[in-house]
Amino acid sequence: MPKKVGIILINYQDYANKYLAPLRDALRRQDYPAESVQIYIIDNASTVESLSFLKTNYPEALILPRTDGNYAAAGNLGFKQSQQDACDYVVMVNMDTEMPAAWLSELVKALEENFQAGLAQSKILLYPRNEDEKTKPKINSLGNIIHFLGFGFTDGYGEEDREIAGYPEIKGYASGCSFIIRREVLEKISGYNEEYYMYHDDLELSLKAKLAGYQIILAPRSVIYHKYEFSRSVKMLYYMERNRYLTIFTFYPTYFFILIGLPGIIMDLGMLGYSLVNGWFKSEIKIYAYFFQEGTYVKMRAERRRIKQFKVVPFSTIAQNFSGRIEFQEIANPILKYLVNPLFDLYWQLVKKII
Repeated sequence: MPKKVGIILINYQDYANKYLAPLRDALRRQDYPAESVQIYIIDNASTVESLSFLKTNYPEALILPRTDGNYAAAGNLGFKQSQQDACDYVVMVNMDTEMPAAWLSELVKALEENFQAGLAQSKILLYPRNEDEKTKPKINSLGNIIHFLGFGFTDGYGEEDREIAGYPEIKGYASGCSFIIRREVLEKISGYNEEYYMYHDDLELSLKAKLAGYQIILAPRSVIYHKYEFSRSVKMLYYMERNRYLTIFTFYPTYFFILIGLPGIIMDLGMLGYSLVNGWFKSEIKIYAYFFQEGTYVKMRAERRRIKQFKVVPFSTIAQNFSGRIEFQEIANPILKYLVNPLFDLYWQLVKKII
C-alpha cells in the first residue's frame, strides 16, 4: 500500500488568488494515488474572505487558519496536523509553483530508495517566461548552499537544465520551495524554529536534520517550476539578515565564533554601509535591537540545549561543506566577485584545516 503523504501549502494574503488554481490543477493531475494524499492549506493571514475562497476553490483540502503571518509557525501547524493524521511523509511546497504529474511520486521514491536520507528536494526550475525558456528551462535550485557567515543561496541558479543521474547528496540545505521529509525526522527535530518567522527556516530545519544524522538528497526526476521573483525576497531583507545572525548564534560552537570573527566584522561593516546606500538602514538598526534584547538570548540558549539532545554529528563535520564564496547571479557585483569572495574563500580554506 502506498505511503500516506501530507502536502502543506501556506497561503499569505493574496497568494491564493494569484497562484492557487494552476497549482491545484497540477496537484490533481499527480500520478501518486489520490487516496494516499492529504492536502493542507495553512491560511496564514486568515480572513473570512480568504477562508471562503480556499474552501470554495479547493474543497478537498483541509484548511487551517492562522492570523499572524509567521511562516515557520504555519509550517509547524501543518506538520502537527500531518502527524496527527498519521502521514508517513510530509511535503512542503510553495504556492507559486506548478509541476508535472510525476513530481510527487518521484519525491516519495527518493526517500523509499535512500533510507539514510531524511529529506529530499525536487529539481526546481524557473517557470518559463517565454517560448525559448519552455524548450530550454533554467535552473532555480539543485539544492542550496550555506556560506560560513550564515548566508544561504541556491546551487545552479540561472544555469540551463540538465540530466542528473541518481540521487546526489545536497551538501548544504533543502530549498523550502519543494521538499519531502520523513515523519520520524520531524518527530526528532520538532519542525521549524518559530523565532525565524520567515526566511532561512529551510536552512535551520536542514541543519537540525544533518546534526541528527540524516542526509539530504536531490530528487532530480521530481521536477517543479517556480514562479520566482527575487524582488519579493528583497522586501524581506530584515528577516533574511536577522535570521543569518540567528543561525550563527543558535548553531555555531563557541570556538567557531572566534574563528569567523574577523570576516564577520568585515561583512557586518559592509552590510551596514550597504544599508545606508540602499535605504534600509532602519532595518539594520532594528536587527541590532533584536539581539540586544535579553529574551532573544534566553530563546537561543533554550534552542541550543534542545538541539544538543538529538545531535549525533559534530557541527565541524557539517561545516566542512560550507562555502567561502557567495555565488548568486542576482546579487553579483565587482566588489563581491573580485575582492570579497577570493579573500573570504582563502580564509575559509584555512579555517577548514583547523576545524
